[in-house]
Amino acid sequence: MQEPNPDRRNDPDFAATFNRPPNCHYLKSGSKVQDELVTALRQLRRGTRPRKLESQTLDFKAPSRSAKETFANLTDAAVCFANAAGGLIVLGVADDVAGTDAVTGTDLTPSAIRRAIYERTSPGLDVIVAEEVVEGRTVLVITVPEGLEVYGTATGRYSWRRETDCLPMTADDVGRLREERASEDWSARSAGRGGADHADPTALARARSLLLAVPERGAAALADGSPEDLLTGLGVLTPRKALTNAGWLMFGPRSERDLPRVVYQHRQAAGGEADHVLRMSEPLVLVVERLFEIVEARLTYTPVNLPAGQQLAVADFPPVALREALLNAVVHGDHRTGRPIQVEHSPDWLSITSPGPLVAGVTPGNILRHPHRARFRSLFNAFRHLGLVEQVGQGIDRMYREMLRFGRVPPRITDDRDQVSVTFTADRPNIRIARFVAGLPSNEQDDLDVLLIIDLLRRRRSVTARDVFPHIQRSVEDAQQLLRRLADDDRGLLEPSQGTVGRKLPNYRLRGSVLAELGPAVAYHRAPSSERERKIIEHLAEYGGINNRTVQNMFDVDVYRASAILRELVGRGILVRTSEQQRGQTVRYGPGEAVPRKKR
Repeated sequence: MQEPNPDRRNDPDFAATFNRPPNCHYLKSGSKVQDELVTALRQLRRGTRPRKLESQTLDFKAPSRSAKETFANLTDAAVCFANAAGGLIVLGVADDVAGTDAVTGTDLTPSAIRRAIYERTSPGLDVIVAEEVVEGRTVLVITVPEGLEVYGTATGRYSWRRETDCLPMTADDVGRLREERASEDWSARSAGRGGADHADPTALARARSLLLAVPERGAAALADGSPEDLLTGLGVLTPRKALTNAGWLMFGPRSERDLPRVVYQHRQAAGGEADHVLRMSEPLVLVVERLFEIVEARLTYTPVNLPAGQQLAVADFPPVALREALLNAVVHGDHRTGRPIQVEHSPDWLSITSPGPLVAGVTPGNILRHPHRARFRSLFNAFRHLGLVEQVGQGIDRMYREMLRFGRVPPRITDDRDQVSVTFTADRPNIRIARFVAGLPSNEQDDLDVLLIIDLLRRRRSVTARDVFPHIQRSVEDAQQLLRRLADDDRGLLEPSQGTVGRKLPNYRLRGSVLAELGPAVAYHRAPSSERERKIIEHLAEYGGINNRTVQNMFDVDVYRASAILRELVGRGILVRTSEQQRGQTVRYGPGEAVPRKKR
């Protein structure tokens, strides 16, 4: 490891760098990370402890007893951010003191901080330090960029930011990150296990059939070529005609000695024993299709009628979203570890876990907006040539979109340092949301930002751009422009509240017509119990009885909500059970003693 030069302070170029004036308008520049800091300071003034406001890209530090100790702490934090996605360190705020009392300030200068971090890191890490006044005290906001290299402290410590913690990096972590940042591609190296004559014939046949469905020029000719031509065209043979690591993963022959590449487990209940376990060590070209067929065979479907009269069969887990999650695990998982992709499937949830962390710079908090970056370019490109993945990297967007368009919870993505999990919950499709989204203009039906805002406003009566920006993973300015557009366009999904319309960041809410259309799909918009009661009494007068299925249809609610309505009315004497059947949607209820009797 190259040690930083302790005499750099005498270098005129170095001195000029650290004598530049600080950026005193830092908090006004409008990036997503800076917007996060402004929002955090607002919460601080409301009494929140800074520690609860820290995130993957934000950290608060109080000065230590000595400048030397402060410099050491800041260096550790800067290395931690640089080896992840970058972030902000705020010096002069104690993270464990509630409210504005946490703001202690600092008398250290920006140039001293920048110099100290540069001299204590290897290679030298240059940061931007800005003075800001918070609650009458001077604090320093340190901008740490996402590194182009792997950074360590002068004493040889390597760490990276994971959620709100700085965790030590293992030798494997350092090596993986160094390769990614140096654009080295493990999947393009020779596997040292043979050439085209070792490729699995069934995998080659599957690749040919996939290529025939690809519209790009030359795909059909590649499908008709020899095995060597096919593999060369996919970029999985070295110049010496040996299979690359990508080629071996995709086409290498199956061996009983091979570790499984994917392990699938199905359970009848989320916490029960597995009733079906499948270990697949076939080439990845075959595994992808086989696994998807196995998962799809165990999906259940709910019919949904759309406004135009067409009927959709909606799966408990959207197949398009599952396919994207599986392909993401295959092309972005770290196959160097030798650990398999794990798929856990039950009626309640489905989880796909791939080995290795997210690609450098990508976090669950920026995954929707971060530029596409492949860990193994050769492997990714081979799958792209086969038409299985796209160059622009739309997989995550598609997962979110397929869940949100039916009123479901978006997939939960977790990065647990040595593995990444994508978990889908089997929520019942919300018919109101599905109908509403289907009635939107075509450009908005597929607009993930629009779907995310509708999802947010289903649970909150109003939002500002500051509420929206972390939800859509954009800046406050971008969020405000989007909210304004949705309030100004022909459809007019939103409207600013009258009391805030003149503000720079107004409160926006769903328009009354939209609320009426969404009805019970909105958490705070329920039919009044008196109105429900009136409609049910009218139904009893006309038909003499009612059941759960009828209540579902009358109020557009699911079976559980209908059961709660019936229980409430039975408890109040409005209804009484009239059938011998004790359970189920067809149990009938008749007028109870509390129903007003018509005068003769």
